[in-house]
Amino acid sequence: MIKTVKEYNAIIERIEVLLQDADNIENKDAKGYIELNLLSDLVADYEERTYPVKKPSLVEVIKLRMAEMGLNQKRLSELLGVSTSRVSEYLTGKSEPPLKVARDISVKLGIDASIVLGV
Repeated sequence: MIKTVKEYNAIIERIEVLLQDADNIENKDAKGYIELNLLSDLVADYEERTYPVKKPSLVEVIKLRMAEMGLNQKRLSELLGVSTSRVSEYLTGKSEPPLKVARDISVKLGIDASIVLGV
């Protein structure tokens, strides 16, 4: 287990050296291949602990989906059957959509229900 930034940096340097030899990447019997995989796993574990990726908020996901679908607030309000002021409240985080609207957001925008429900 990597415990410090110094250890992390040293292992990253070693990985870079190991990556210079294609045999370490392609040949499963090579000593460097095994070392590279072990060190890569250590780095991945350290990065997950130290730099966790947080789940996106519903607001962030709705805005992204709006951009992907070319929707503005007016068009989104029509799609969801709510007023534009209500959509504005959802997008600013001032209010959360009721269950029926949350379901429509999930289905009509293709957003996973766990994100919509904040699970």
